[in-house]
Amino acid sequence: MKRWIKWIIAILVVAAIGVSVMRALQARKAQQETVAAATAANAKAQSVVELAATDVVKAQVKELSMGLPISGSLKAANSAFIKARVAGELQGLTVREGDSVKAGQVIARIDVTEYAARQQQAQDQADAAKAQIAIAQRQFDNNKALVDQGFISKTALDTSLATLNSAQATHRAALSNVDIAKKTMLDTVLRSPISGTVSQRLAQPGERVGIDTRVVEVIDTSRMELEANISASDALSVKVGQTAMLTIEGSTAPVSSQVVRINPNTQAGSRNVLVYFSIANAPNLRQGLFAQGSLGTAKVSALTVPLSSVRNDKPTPYVQALDGNAIKHVAVELAQRGEVVNNGRSESVVAVKGLAENTQVLVGSLGALREGTITKFTQALATK
Repeated sequence: MKRWIKWIIAILVVAAIGVSVMRALQARKAQQETVAAATAANAKAQSVVELAATDVVKAQVKELSMGLPISGSLKAANSAFIKARVAGELQGLTVREGDSVKAGQVIARIDVTEYAARQQQAQDQADAAKAQIAIAQRQFDNNKALVDQGFISKTALDTSLATLNSAQATHRAALSNVDIAKKTMLDTVLRSPISGTVSQRLAQPGERVGIDTRVVEVIDTSRMELEANISASDALSVKVGQTAMLTIEGSTAPVSSQVVRINPNTQAGSRNVLVYFSIANAPNLRQGLFAQGSLGTAKVSALTVPLSSVRNDKPTPYVQALDGNAIKHVAVELAQRGEVVNNGRSESVVAVKGLAENTQVLVGSLGALREGTITKFTQALATK
């Protein structure tokens, strides 16, 4: 083959390769342009975020209630177990759980047959003892007259006087037995010592109960208390009269309470101190409900934002603030945490440094937004 033919073939091969490379480059450039256009379109579509009135809060100076976390179960300040004071058959018990009772109301009775007989027996013995006094008194009077006349010795008079004194003592003892029998008869009637609601019925009509058997429990739900365990070191800052905001199981609204008593002893083992909180103006509470909250032991004023607005997906905590109509990530230094009440609800807030007062901050429920994202408020907010 001639050399010039080889060169022509080589040139054609190179030209073919060059054409293929150019086509590939053009196709790749077109693809990149398509991706860039789509990205630009998406960026343009997503560049504006609409915000509602509830999506932003202002950093404001507020008075924080600094304190200790507390928790425990509610219990009635006044409660009583109605017990059987005498043994016997239980009769007339009609109240059940949830029934209201008044102080002094008859709850039940114990069968009085045996105790009525004992009272009558004691009374008969007292009457017999009184009759013996009359006999001994006549004997003494007769002997005294005989001694004055010299018919009998003084020894016989002393003997009749001792008999009289013995009869009188026996009568007094019999009268005491009558009083005991009457008291036992009164004890057969079971009365409620307080006004309240029956929380437990622990016996049934017709059942034979023994002395000190619990029959009914009555609690007064008009005054409820929280019994909280607080460590010995923290208890040093607790004083009677301090207030606490509590969240009670089953209730969304916070309830105010106040320290009314502090146990002077520590609990064995844990060394904790029992602190009692009185809960006022809280209807429909039930004994045994779980409550938790914070005891305010001090107050401090500081620039605060909701705790949920602080984000921690960067090396330092930050908040998403509005700089004009754009999102700006502002690093903050966190300080004290506390509770404030807004619109009847307790909210956790945190004191921050590095943020100007009245700066608009996004709430935590919006999630993370890219810094520089453009925002606009909804029409509802713009017309306010």
